Amino acid sequence: QVQLVESGGGLVQPGGSLRLSCAGSGFTFSMYAMRWYRQAPGKERELVASITSAGGSTMHADSVKDRFTISRDNGKNTVYLQMNSLKPEDTAVYYCYVRTGGGYLTLDYWGKGTLVTVSS
Repeated sequence: QVQLVESGGGLVQPGGSLRLSCAGSGFTFSMYAMRWYRQAPGKERELVASITSAGGSTMHADSVKDRFTISRDNGKNTVYLQMNSLKPEDTAVYYCYVRTGGGYLTLDYWGKGTLVTVSS
C-alpha cells in the first residue's frame, strides 16, 4: 500500500531553517510528481511547492518563493522541503502528497503531516 511519511518538523525561531522530508513507499516513486501542502490553524490547506517526477521542474507558491526549495532524491524515494528565513505565518502542518495512476484512474495519497511552529 502507498505510504507517505513526513518528518523534520518542530519548533524554530523566526529567521531559522528546517528541512522536511517525505519518504514514499508502495509505488514507483520516480514516476510521479510530488507536492508539499500546508494547513495553518483555521485556514484551508494550500499548495506550497511541487516537483516533477525527475526533478527537472519545480513550482513554489508566491508566499514561500525565494525562501523554500523543493527537491527529491529518487534513489531514496524521498522528497524534501528546505525552509529558510521562516516566519510566524509559516506555522502549519505540512503534508506530502502524490497522485498516482493516470488517465481515468488516479488515486490521491496524503501523509499524516508534520507540524512546523515558528515562534520566538
